[in-house]
Amino acid sequence: MPTKDKNKAQESNGSAADSSQQKNISLKDVAASLKLSPTTVSVVLNYSPLADSIPQEAARSLNYRPNYIARSLRNQRTHTIGVLIPEMSDGYSAAVLSGVEEKLLQEGYFYFVASHHHREDLIEKNTQFLVARCVEGILAIDTPIHHQSFLPIVSISGHDHIKGVTNIVLNHEKAAHLAIEHLYSLGHRKIGVIKGQEFSSDTKVRLSTVLDAAQKFGVQIRDNWITQLIGDDPSPETGYLATKKLISRGAEFTAVLAFNDISAIGAIRALRENGLTVPEDVSIIGFDDITAAEYHHPALTTIRQPLKKMGSLGAEHLLQNIQKNSADTLSLEITVEPDLIVRQSTTEVSK
Repeated sequence: MPTKDKNKAQESNGSAADSSQQKNISLKDVAASLKLSPTTVSVVLNYSPLADSIPQEAARSLNYRPNYIARSLRNQRTHTIGVLIPEMSDGYSAAVLSGVEEKLLQEGYFYFVASHHHREDLIEKNTQFLVARCVEGILAIDTPIHHQSFLPIVSISGHDHIKGVTNIVLNHEKAAHLAIEHLYSLGHRKIGVIKGQEFSSDTKVRLSTVLDAAQKFGVQIRDNWITQLIGDDPSPETGYLATKKLISRGAEFTAVLAFNDISAIGAIRALRENGLTVPEDVSIIGFDDITAAEYHHPALTTIRQPLKKMGSLGAEHLLQNIQKNSADTLSLEITVEPDLIVRQSTTEVSK
């Protein structure tokens, strides 16, 4: 081999060797370079309060990275939770997740999110996926939980009473009362209802509480004044199609109570296409109070769920259950309160 080429080969081999050494730098190597004990270096790299006066430059220069998998095996802690969610959309899910994320950041936890689109097979598969990645607990958002788990579980908008599962739920009776009372006070006696999809955790309880509240106020909600969201599309289209169906039945309603704000937005478009104005001809009430509700035209009157608070509470109680180091605890239900937010999509019945 020519000398020049030989030197290049040696340089190349040297670089490869250096790269290999860098990839295999151990805690002991870093400690030796600093002339400190491995325990002291570990304190620094794990951001202990005791580390303020100990230099970290050597670890950086040697490109050392702690092995979190090995550490987790030693400590039997990953400081990670799993989140099951129907889909990543701009409405309900995103608002709840913002509260979850804020709480976990405060407590130094990481999280994985797995979407299931309301498919039972994906719920099962994604749960196994999260367990395989050693999460310490599971937060289920609008996701049915049917069985007890060896891991702590908190369910947001869950209504199944399973041992060891904490449920964060809305006071649906109060929510329905606020909505019907508001429409009743404006003179509405003919109210249409858009109920949620069959797979939604809140569909049954929300419809039953609305019907109960209507009965108490002496407001009749006829069967042909009730329509349902179909499909798992998180866009306003589901509300649009449900309202078109309601209109096609010839229902003489003066107000519509929608399952959520997204479907209320779709309902407004369907009404406009049929020559009806909101709120002059038909008043609309949404549910959730997502960010878009205030900035839609007209701005939506809605029942506010404290979605961010529900996410934060869910994360807080999950971490508490993790600290107990047992999933075998009594089931617990935590109720949060709704508020009526009056904007421009409701008004008095035209005389």
